[in-house]
Amino acid sequence: MSHYSLEEKIRSSKNIVEMLRNAPVGPYIFPIQGEYSNWRDEQEGWRKTAVLFDQSFHMTDSHFRGPDVYRLLEYLSVNSFKIFHVNQAKQIVCCNEDGYVIGDSILFHHAENHVSIVGRPPVSNWVAFNAKTGGYEVEVVFDERSLVNPNQRANYRLQIQGPAANAILTELNGGTLPDIKFFHMGEIKIGSYSATALNPSMSRSTGLEFWGPMEEREAVMDIIMEVGEKHGLKRAGSRTYSTVAIESGWIPSITPAIYTGEMMRAYREYLPANGFEGNASIGGSFVSQDIKDYYQTPWDLDLGMVVKFDHDFIGCAALEQKASQKHRKKVWLYWNKEDVLRVIGSMWNVGDTRFKHMEMPAAHYATLPFDAVLKDEALVGLSTYPVYTANVRGWFSLAMLEEDRAIDGDEVTLIWGEPDGGSAKPGVERHIQTEVKAIIGGKPFD
Repeated sequence: MSHYSLEEKIRSSKNIVEMLRNAPVGPYIFPIQGEYSNWRDEQEGWRKTAVLFDQSFHMTDSHFRGPDVYRLLEYLSVNSFKIFHVNQAKQIVCCNEDGYVIGDSILFHHAENHVSIVGRPPVSNWVAFNAKTGGYEVEVVFDERSLVNPNQRANYRLQIQGPAANAILTELNGGTLPDIKFFHMGEIKIGSYSATALNPSMSRSTGLEFWGPMEEREAVMDIIMEVGEKHGLKRAGSRTYSTVAIESGWIPSITPAIYTGEMMRAYREYLPANGFEGNASIGGSFVSQDIKDYYQTPWDLDLGMVVKFDHDFIGCAALEQKASQKHRKKVWLYWNKEDVLRVIGSMWNVGDTRFKHMEMPAAHYATLPFDAVLKDEALVGLSTYPVYTANVRGWFSLAMLEEDRAIDGDEVTLIWGEPDGGSAKPGVERHIQTEVKAIIGGKPFD
C-alpha cells in the first residue's frame, strides 16, 4: 500500500515502533567506494598520518536566505545566536515541544541573511517546513544527498584529518595556512583552485573540512593525493568513514522526535511517506512499544552545553525542567574480546543457534541501532553504533547510560541481537540473542 505522507503511513500501521523495526532500509548509506586500500590502514591513517574523507554525496545541504533567517533559527534551535558572525559555524540542535531532539547538523553562516545546514535530513527538513509554513521571509534551496538526488551536487565537500594534515594543507595552499579558529571558516587554495574551509578540530587532531564547485572535485582530489602521497595520506572509503566518527564520540543515531504529538501532526502530513523519517529503521535488542522511549534529550547526546535559555524556542520550557533532572551520560563501551569471538564463532553453529552477525568493521544493521545495556540485571541505558577500529584494536560502541551508573571501569552487560529470532528487516538473519560484557570507559586516546 502506498502512502502520500508520513502521517498517513503511521495511521495505517498498528504501531510506530513496529513500523520502524521492520522497515526494509538498513544502515545509513555513504555512497562512495568501500575501500581505497584497506579499511585497517585507512583507519590507522586517521591517527598516524592523515586521511582524505569524501563527504560530497551523503549529506543534505540546504540553504536559507532572507531577512527572517535569524528569527527562524532562534525559534527552532536550542542554540544561542547572541554571537554568530559571518564565517562562523555551529552545531545546530532542534527539539520538539517536549524537549526531545529532532536532529543535529552543522550550521554555516556564509553571509548576512544567508546560512546553510549540512548533515542528515531531519534538521534541514524541519527548518524548511517552518520557513515555508510559518510566515517567514526566507528562501529555501535544497541540494539533496545523492541517494535521492538525480542531479549533480552543487559542491564537493572533502576533509583532510590527522597528524600530517597541516603539512599537507600547507603545501596545497602554497604557503602558510590562514589562522582559522575553531568552527570558523576561511579561504584556502588547493593548488590553483580556491576552497572555503571549516576548522572542526575533529577528535583532537588537526585538519580542515573544505568545499568548492562540484565540477572541480576530480581535479582537486588528484592534486590532494599527489601532494599527500609523500606524507602518508590515505583516501578513506565508506567502511572507514562509518567507524572513526565513533572514536571521536559523535552519536549519529538520533531518533527524530517527530512521530508523536499533536503539534507535529502538520509536519508529519508535510513529510513524504518514503523520506528519511518514514523509511528509517530501528534495530537492536532494546524493544519498547512506545516510540518515545527511543527519543533522546540533548544531555543524552552530550549536547547539554549547547542549550541556552537566552531566547524563546520550541521545547524551551520542557528543557528548563529537564535541566535540573538526572540525565543519561554518553560513554564508550569496550566490548569483551572473548565474548566477541564467541559471537563471531557462532557462524559455525548448525541451525538457528547462531548469534547476530557482526559485520566488520561496523556492526550496525539499522538506521537507528539501539542495544539494551544492563547492570545487575536492570536496564541502565542504550548502546549504539558498535564498531571495530584498528586504532583501538577492539570492538567498542557509544552508549547513553544513567549518569549514576556511568562509572569508568565498571562492567556492564550488553544484549546483542534482536528478540524472537530477529525482526523482518532484510538485513537480519535468523539468530538468537546473547550477552556481551563491556567495560565503561572514557574517550579513546585521551
